[in-house]
Amino acid sequence: MDVFNKCTVNLGPLGIYADQAEGYFMFPKLEGEIGNKMIFKGKERLIWSLNNYLGLANHPDVRKADAEGAAKYGMAYPMGARMMSGQSNLHEQLEHELADYVKRESAYLLNYGYQGMVSIIDNMVDRKDVIVYDSEAHACIIDGMRLHIGKRFVYPHNNIESLEKQLQRATKMTNETGGGILVITEGVYGMSGDLGDLKAIVALKEKYNFRLLVDDAHGFGTMGPTGAGTDEHFDVQKDVDLYFGTFAKSMAGIGGFIAGPKQVIKYLMYNMRSQIFAKSLPMPMVVGALKRLELIRTQSVHRERLWTIVNALQNGLKEAGLDIGNTESPVTPVMLYGGVGEATQITYDLRENYNIFCSIVTYPVVPKGVILLRLIPTAVHTLEDVSYTIKAFKEVKEKLEQKLYSTEMADIGSL
Repeated sequence: MDVFNKCTVNLGPLGIYADQAEGYFMFPKLEGEIGNKMIFKGKERLIWSLNNYLGLANHPDVRKADAEGAAKYGMAYPMGARMMSGQSNLHEQLEHELADYVKRESAYLLNYGYQGMVSIIDNMVDRKDVIVYDSEAHACIIDGMRLHIGKRFVYPHNNIESLEKQLQRATKMTNETGGGILVITEGVYGMSGDLGDLKAIVALKEKYNFRLLVDDAHGFGTMGPTGAGTDEHFDVQKDVDLYFGTFAKSMAGIGGFIAGPKQVIKYLMYNMRSQIFAKSLPMPMVVGALKRLELIRTQSVHRERLWTIVNALQNGLKEAGLDIGNTESPVTPVMLYGGVGEATQITYDLRENYNIFCSIVTYPVVPKGVILLRLIPTAVHTLEDVSYTIKAFKEVKEKLEQKLYSTEMADIGSL
């Protein structure tokens, strides 16, 4: 059989909607300056779908640093992988500043967050080791574990009682194999917005011998008194063994980092295939990341503005009778209930009649029957944006309850 056959027979659970959804519900194009309002399909829309938490994407100091970095170095410099010919003083400076910010001994830059997490997991465990992970782990964690040829045990999301049972299983197994245990959780869960129960997890270290890896992609820059992350929020930085952050959210950039004990980071530097065999992070991105980190560290006003918007939005949605789950972070899910057809009708109504653009999430990402509209508030949104959105969502919920939305997918062929 030709391996290409599957490409025409079955495009997958999302690809089956490609003909109806591509260009509108999937792979939409947002144009214009990055901000609270952008252009979609020729019209200005209020945008709630960008992970630009602190509004740094278009901050004048950031734009200036990006431009100066590109003008001075170009996009090619440095050439080659870090280990071979892609090392620079600025790469090392950024690592030192990141480590200092998140209160770790050492840090190592990653070209991409997703790729980096996959490679971290691949390198930290071998066939003797056991991974214990949260059931709602991000796809990059799942893909990293697929490379693990040893055992892995899953516990229901934030179920600490189940986690302890899995740790008991893992302990028994590693006592026989001579391996170790790696527990993986997220700081902020990107769909639900709730937090990994880090305090309860680290408390289990008193009874079980394991190391803890936290993926804090959405928490870095937003959570904690200084924005240093969800582990700072819970005051457990000293108990989180490996801390992973990405530049794609609060930093509004590309890349990521892993931070932890100096010897462990040194081991990863010399063994992570995704970095050894990949080109070094281009200098303009490093220069830009240094400026972004400086603003995060020294200008708390951006984080304060973010949380002003977050609190106004989440409190207003709850007061309007909308279900936002258990979020404790800027991520704001609005849960409605219906099928894929109703989901597309709602999204179409929001975009075309209310001029609101937000992400729509349906099965298989969430359970069947759930329509999740995910809002990402940022420091550049306004309280007027919040008030307008709450009113619109309240009306949409009422329309859904009155069965005014069709169960058929919205016809976007003419758009």
